[in-house]
Amino acid sequence: MRDWAKERRERTRHLIELGGLVQKAGLVELTDDDRATLLGAFLDLADRLRRPDDAGDDPRHLAARWRRRGLRAFEADRDAATQVTTPPAPESQVL
Repeated sequence: MRDWAKERRERTRHLIELGGLVQKAGLVELTDDDRATLLGAFLDLADRLRRPDDAGDDPRHLAARWRRRGLRAFEADRDAATQVTTPPAPESQVL
C-alpha cells in the first residue's frame, strides 16, 4: 500500500474515533446534531485549555480532571461489556 493511502486511512480512522467520542458523550442528542453548537463548544474547550478562565481554573488541572473522568467512563463501558451474561448450558435430559 502506498504511503499516502496508508496515512489517509489512519487519518480517517482517527477522525471516525473522535466522532465516536462525540456520540458516546451524548453531545449529538443534547445539541440536536447542531454542528455549529458542537464546534462552538469545542472552541470554548480549546480556549479553556489555552489559558485560565475567570474562575482561575488551571488548564493542566482541567485536562487532568477531564482525562480521569474519561478513563472512568471507558472503564465502566469495559465492565458493562464483560458482565454480559452467557446463556445457561442446556440441562441434560434424563430418560
